[in-house]
Amino acid sequence: MIVEVVGGADERPEVRVVDVDDLTGVYLALGAVTDEEADQALRDAGLGRLEDAQTGVLEVAALRATAEPQAGGGDWAQRWDGVVTEAADGGRLVDDGAGLQVRVESAAGA
Repeated sequence: MIVEVVGGADERPEVRVVDVDDLTGVYLALGAVTDEEADQALRDAGLGRLEDAQTGVLEVAALRATAEPQAGGGDWAQRWDGVVTEAADGGRLVDDGAGLQVRVESAAGA
């Protein structure tokens, strides 16, 4: 699953959740936006925040609420729970389990 922050209409960054059925990894992809713009866009969307240039924190409940309606598989909720459990076991849950720490990458084509 990818949370993208890319340039949107009127130079305002846009946040999109894509590839929701691919739960082999969850990461944040930034397009042609500054770190400050990305952080503000994530906060405005209620999906998380940017910690630094390499790390973001995504809100677990908000991400699920956004992604699940787009999901194609009947077992998506179970697989998502597995992602969250694996993150907890790996020490990647923050904010008392409400946030999922993810890596930041460059958005394709940005």
